[in-house]
Amino acid sequence: MTEHVRIENNNGILTLTLARPDKKNALTDAMYGKLADTIESAEFDPSARVILIRGEGDMFTAGNDVGEFAAVAAGKSEGSRNVVRFIQSLARCTRPLVAAVQGRAVGVGTTMLLHCDLVVLADNAQLSTPFVSLALVPEAASSLLMPARIGYARAYEMFALGETVPARSALEWGLANRVVPLDKLDAEALALAQRLARQPAGALTATKKLMRNGEALVAQMQAEGEQFAQRLRTAEAREAFTAFAERRPPDFTKVA
Repeated sequence: MTEHVRIENNNGILTLTLARPDKKNALTDAMYGKLADTIESAEFDPSARVILIRGEGDMFTAGNDVGEFAAVAAGKSEGSRNVVRFIQSLARCTRPLVAAVQGRAVGVGTTMLLHCDLVVLADNAQLSTPFVSLALVPEAASSLLMPARIGYARAYEMFALGETVPARSALEWGLANRVVPLDKLDAEALALAQRLARQPAGALTATKKLMRNGEALVAQMQAEGEQFAQRLRTAEAREAFTAFAERRPPDFTKVA
């Protein structure tokens, strides 16, 4: 439901709030669509000088709604392309992106941060990318960006073992710019967004384009997406999502 993404534009700062706290801000197709529409539209809106992404409640996001994944794995749904639109909108976004992250940031909740220009973590933040544990592969160009950011060894451990990275380690590794007490998170992220909004927009855009090749990232996303779609329809994925629904550990030794 699009009401699960709240949009506010004040003083040059376009704030996107993930507002589904009862479901730990798990992202649905409709939410991806609303996020993509808003980020794409911001490219043509001079009043949107900075985009701030935050989550309501005690968690940034649990990642993709597992129910939607499970429906595809079970052959009950063809899946959605809105998630593709969303991650590609992040790659192509020329506006400064700021993220405020509290609690868990799972899957795309972590990989989207690789596209943000400034990331502020609450001291209780925990980042994880458990794609392989769900019989899937990394997305959002994270297979390229994560090793480049934190090194192959750390990135592989995050992907292959689903290891959770606490806020302080994320800061030390270069996945964040700040770690602040939870009660200071929104104020710190807003202050940084306000500073960016006062900077010359043209110079910020030119700088970001020099530092990031959006189309190269989109190409990586497309390669990942092909593998992701294939993996989602495997016996391994069916076992992963069946086990999740049954609240038991998956047994991948039973599937080829």
